[in-house]
Amino acid sequence: MSTPEVKAARRAKFNGVFEKIRDELIEHFAAQGMPKEAIEWYRNSLEYNVPGGKLNRGMSVVDTVEILKGRELTDDEYFKSAVLGWCIELLQAYFLVADDMMDGSITRRGQPCWYKIPEVNLIAINDSFMLEGAIYHLLKTHFRSEKYYADLLDVFHDTTYQTQMGQLVDLITAPEDHVDLSKFSLERHRLIVVYKTAFYSFYLPVACALLVCHIPESYTVPAGAGKTTTVRPYELSSSILIPLGEYFQIQDDFLDYSGTPEQIGKIGTDIVDNKCSWVVNTAIRLATPAQRKVLDENYGRKDAQKEQVIKALYEELGIRKVYADYEEKVVGSLNVKIDQIVEVEGGLKKAVFQSFLGKIYKRSK
Repeated sequence: MSTPEVKAARRAKFNGVFEKIRDELIEHFAAQGMPKEAIEWYRNSLEYNVPGGKLNRGMSVVDTVEILKGRELTDDEYFKSAVLGWCIELLQAYFLVADDMMDGSITRRGQPCWYKIPEVNLIAINDSFMLEGAIYHLLKTHFRSEKYYADLLDVFHDTTYQTQMGQLVDLITAPEDHVDLSKFSLERHRLIVVYKTAFYSFYLPVACALLVCHIPESYTVPAGAGKTTTVRPYELSSSILIPLGEYFQIQDDFLDYSGTPEQIGKIGTDIVDNKCSWVVNTAIRLATPAQRKVLDENYGRKDAQKEQVIKALYEELGIRKVYADYEEKVVGSLNVKIDQIVEVEGGLKKAVFQSFLGKIYKRSK
């Protein structure tokens, strides 16, 4: 178990790589003959939008490479893994800058959203594009000579497109100012979660780690009685990590309703914001016609009393028990899949997925 000191040291080391790539990006930008105020603007955008989050996605690349190699990384291995981690954090920053504008959000990570800074405003649209562009400059600079360079480009492009698909479905399903629960369903929720969150938050870090460790697209493992079976590590990883990402978001939705601000570090707003969350979709599935009427009349309204009516209905429907049963079922099924992985030298390791699951299971914030 990592102590707080070890975690802080790992984070500080990872942040040290950001400082290097930030300087590298600014140096490249300045070398194009850009004026001083543009250079300052770009620096401010990078520093404001990229390093301030939890960094779970980016640091997962480093952690996964360490698990796959089964040893401490050399300085070069660490740097390359961390660069890929920061490319994922740049992707996250690109999504969030744009997402905050689409949602009309006010704050992000305890400070005003980038576009809310008066001098920034709609320039944030271009800044979001530049955050995405920085990814491909870094990949070209640090990985162009690698055999897996094209695969890296593919996985970043594919994941970006998948996330944008999920964002579109989310935006047209649950606009904050127009409540229409007939558009909601658990299947619609699953689609949004898988495309908007699971691919880039869970699959992408592991895919990057597999590539940097030169793990092939397929290899054979012993299957008993002198036979072998083919493992496709990228497909197998996806089959575990996408349901894991779905579980993570369902857990997040449940905590938004059930957790206290002290516990989760924020006030839950999914009900008043008309979010297409797992909780309301489960309530829709369980509700009688009379209870459905209560949902239609009270959900997604900027009204504290109506929010309490919805919360009371959730209790009446036994959402806590439904969630607890779901959690045990999904974790049981993921553990079975993880346990079935046959470990061979230079292949997938169970610990990669056990590490992800261990951080999520029964979390309370």
